[in-house]
Amino acid sequence: MRRESEAEARTHFEELLDAAGEGRVVTVRRGPGRAAAVVDAERLRHHLALACPPKAQAVAEGGGWSISIPGLPVTADGATFDEAVAEMADALREYAEDWQDRLRTAPNHRDHWGLVQLIALSDDEQLTAWLVGTGR
Repeated sequence: MRRESEAEARTHFEELLDAAGEGRVVTVRRGPGRAAAVVDAERLRHHLALACPPKAQAVAEGGGWSISIPGLPVTADGATFDEAVAEMADALREYAEDWQDRLRTAPNHRDHWGLVQLIALSDDEQLTAWLVGTGR
């Protein structure tokens, strides 16, 4: 379903949302060469979880746990594995906020768009399950 203008999209907004919820391709044009996609958030989150496999590395050290993700400036520590995972989920949420505020245009961060979307679209349980590799 394609809408050629913002005005047309506003007029058919409910129809656009219904189509996106059904998994149909929905686009809205906003000027020459600019289009936006309207997608169902849960479908997008599920796809991103498949497309962005977790690369977290957990290490037991000094009586606790440390978790890092290669390529991201995000680390977490905890007395237990579960505490470290919870800290990493919080650190990922902070990174996603920073990315949206200022990091999205930095050359070494701009390709993390999919990960940031995944983080933002996931609730705490989903993010934790993705992080430890037990859920999508």
